[in-house]
Amino acid sequence: MGIWIDERGRVVRPAEPAWTTNDSMKFGAKSLATEGQLYVAALRDWVKNGEHSAYALSDEEFARRVKPRSAAEMEADASFKLAVWFHENGNNELSAKYFARAQQLNPDDWNYHRQEWSFTPQEAGKKWLEKFQKSEQPYYPKLDMSPAAPKPESQRQ
Repeated sequence: MGIWIDERGRVVRPAEPAWTTNDSMKFGAKSLATEGQLYVAALRDWVKNGEHSAYALSDEEFARRVKPRSAAEMEADASFKLAVWFHENGNNELSAKYFARAQQLNPDDWNYHRQEWSFTPQEAGKKWLEKFQKSEQPYYPKLDMSPAAPKPESQRQ
């Protein structure tokens, strides 16, 4: 994932897939595609043109793309953090309980699954493939590099 932060510390693009090449991989009947060429072209435009880049988002567009977290997502995050803490402190029973809770509350967040799978690396690939095959959601969100709307006068310098 990539996040664009300008020289003033302002985030001008939220977290999004940040590949450098286009690729398409097959895993069973499903494909997984990356869109790197589009991302790199937009990134280069931003480096060249700074805040005048068509890809640097206005505050309004940025806010539109970043949705507030639901109560379930916030509870899932808290459960995930507890799971990690319990794991680091040797309480695997409570760790497993809180990993399961985080995954139940937010099943589409792959981080909760991958972190748990990292504790059993010999099974991680099999578990990833099984979840990937069953998932109706794309593994990577679709990259939205449509040029941003012109910035209001108040945001230009």
